[in-house]
Amino acid sequence: MDTTYFRRGFGVSIFRDPNRKINLLWLYVKHETLDIYKGGIEQIISKGCSVTGIVCDGKKGLFSAFPGIPVQMCQFHQKQIITRYITANPKLQAGVELKAIVETLHSTCEAVFSALIELWRLRWDQFLKERTYSSPGKWFYTHKRLRSAIRSLSSNTPYLFTYQKYPDLHIPNTTNSLEGINSSLKAKIKAHQGIRANRRKKIIDYMLAL
Repeated sequence: MDTTYFRRGFGVSIFRDPNRKINLLWLYVKHETLDIYKGGIEQIISKGCSVTGIVCDGKKGLFSAFPGIPVQMCQFHQKQIITRYITANPKLQAGVELKAIVETLHSTCEAVFSALIELWRLRWDQFLKERTYSSPGKWFYTHKRLRSAIRSLSSNTPYLFTYQKYPDLHIPNTTNSLEGINSSLKAKIKAHQGIRANRRKKIIDYMLAL
């Protein structure tokens, strides 16, 4: 499940069965919220579907919102998060090494990945604690973005390899099943700029129902 936006205040949250390649539900939203995802899953279950696993972008609260259902953090989204923090071409050696670890996500396991993260943290511990003083008594961590990146990885690691823990469920490790759909929707809507909201929704409804 994921949410894509076509303009400010106009988005659609899509719930898709990636194995059968069927869009089960889509909801028009102004903002991506935890309640929308919880309500969507409840709707799907109420229609008689069995939800055996969820793949999502790791929005705060999602991992604990569905007791009894395995939740996979999209590895592609995790890579995007880290890229936002350290850029695609980090200049600091610590960033270069962290990026190399993240690049192994799709080909490693939780035990190895966790060990690499811990070794990185130990190697750069003092570096991450460096402070910059803006005035007497006032300071901030010099490498704030690196600290945010490692915090994100540490928090999400338990959910980055859910698909390996439940091999029989065939849970994807990314939301890529939705990415192509989102791209097609945006291209179609862009080609019809200026149309009214109800017409825009009809185009989206038609494409998602295919």
